[in-house]
Amino acid sequence: MALQERRDIPLSERPWLDPKAKPFIHVQSVTKRFGDFTAVDGVDLKIYQGELFCLLGGSGCGKTTLLRMLAGFEQPTYGNIFIDGEDMTALPPYERPVNMMFQSYALFPHMTVESNVGYGLRRDGRPKDEIADRVADMLQLVELSPFAKRKPHQLSGGQRQRVALARSLVKQPKVLLLDEPLGALDKKLREQTQFELMAIQDRVGITFVVVTHDQEEAMTLSTRIAVMDQGEILQIGTPTDIYEYPESRYTADFIGSINMFEGVVTESTDGHLVVRSEDAGCDFYVDRDEGLRVGVPVSVAVRPEKITISRGETSAAHNVLKGTVNDVGYLGNQSIFRVKTASGSVVKVTTQNAVRLTEEDRHVDWDDEVSLSWAPSSVLVLTE
Repeated sequence: MALQERRDIPLSERPWLDPKAKPFIHVQSVTKRFGDFTAVDGVDLKIYQGELFCLLGGSGCGKTTLLRMLAGFEQPTYGNIFIDGEDMTALPPYERPVNMMFQSYALFPHMTVESNVGYGLRRDGRPKDEIADRVADMLQLVELSPFAKRKPHQLSGGQRQRVALARSLVKQPKVLLLDEPLGALDKKLREQTQFELMAIQDRVGITFVVVTHDQEEAMTLSTRIAVMDQGEILQIGTPTDIYEYPESRYTADFIGSINMFEGVVTESTDGHLVVRSEDAGCDFYVDRDEGLRVGVPVSVAVRPEKITISRGETSAAHNVLKGTVNDVGYLGNQSIFRVKTASGSVVKVTTQNAVRLTEEDRHVDWDDEVSLSWAPSSVLVLTE
């Protein structure tokens, strides 16, 4: 199997930024109903060739149902699905240029690693020499050549995951669909395998569509993410777009940690906003006007890592909140502080432990009176 060599796509050439680019996968107004229940509701989605695209959402949001419709295991109630310009809507799974890797891996326990990987090729009646060559290439790709004669029970969880991946890729599909592919791995192995999966996808050049509920996994793996809730896509964007510029309260709250408060716009002029929040007990100064009028109710939010915490007073002119440290959590690479303000709200703050400290060096501790401050550019203003 000849592996395609790919390079990172420059920002100016990313196809999702080009309105003339032709999508490799095109989901058009797809709805899926099971009786009275709507699992997927009018989804429109464009995925481009070579992407590692993630469908992200909580349990029951419709992401797996959408993946199964791409695979052909479910048929849309309404709408159409195109892959590489061809209408796949009515085609059964075996006639689609896709393969699917399941969370359980579904390896045959009585077969060796190489027999598991070559199973689909044998079912297709491919010549033995071709099967041997393609299986050898796949095992080399996933770095399992020394384990070719082992059975699945003789492998670690990460190795079994790579066997399942090799089996899914050996038939050279145009699209690989992955349903929670790393869900069975422990945290440390999952993090390691994420980068291995990215490297493999980059080498083979095949379009990957991954379903996951894990925000960190989606942020690490994907070129772009579609955030789903109640059968609908709420936002599509790069990991940076989704995290730094969420378009709704749900997306802001679902991706990472965030401090969110209700407020009302009290000033909108000269390219900035002031939002008064009784909830937080302070005014939020925002360095953009967002096109909002005075009196409009909004949510204002700040990520914990964007907040500076210090004992005593702060020199910041805007966006200052005072409170008392209720809780401190030490995670090694960072510390987490929960600060209770005079209004009764609790603000979460995270700081990087860039310098090796002892307990005596801790500059903020339990019950300290502290000042919190954040830049005007760090405030998210949400209306949906």
